[in-house]
Amino acid sequence: MKIRADFAQPVAVAYDEALWTPSPMSGVERLMLDRIGDEVARATSLVRYAPGSRFSAHTHALGEEFFVLDGTFSDETGDYPAGTYVRNPPGSAHAPHTDDGCTIFVKLRQFQPDDGQRTVIDTKAATGWQAAATPGIEALLLHRFGRETVSLQRWRAGVHGPDRCPAGGYELLVVDGSLDDGGHRYGARSWLRLPDGGACALGTADGATLLIKEGHLPPPEPG
Repeated sequence: MKIRADFAQPVAVAYDEALWTPSPMSGVERLMLDRIGDEVARATSLVRYAPGSRFSAHTHALGEEFFVLDGTFSDETGDYPAGTYVRNPPGSAHAPHTDDGCTIFVKLRQFQPDDGQRTVIDTKAATGWQAAATPGIEALLLHRFGRETVSLQRWRAGVHGPDRCPAGGYELLVVDGSLDDGGHRYGARSWLRLPDGGACALGTADGATLLIKEGHLPPPEPG
């Protein structure tokens, strides 16, 4: 299975236009944003757990990264409420579940081979926010390894982002508020992926909180 698998192409998925599909586990649905592979896949998804649902125990051979958007996500290591960012490194395993239901944004099999750090950050309690180079943007650094950077950013109303995408690409999830690219408005939980060095004309009229990953996209395939 391949979904939006050409990383040299810009893509955008408006949340209110997207299609949810059932997972193999009852009560768990997925909105597949990009994917290379079948049930074991390099994947970026929104995953929605109904109250009382669970997923069978599994190992993340190439790592798992997720951000809790609503509810509380749980596994053997603890309970993770909305606003929690977690990185489970390659070789980690768990059996996730939820009592009250939750929605998470999750990326699978996308760690660099030597990135073995486990990270858990409650962004609602974090105090490390700093002003970014662009006025009107403040950022909370969540992870950095090699050229890859993950941050939560707050953009004030009227702010425009960079004109060009950074080396290694630019991926954004709208946590709340909205983004626009001059022709389309992307509301909360919409997702955009822009390639290395491409044009980037994103702004927000009303303000937005964004989960942003930079520098992580694989290079274009030759030919």
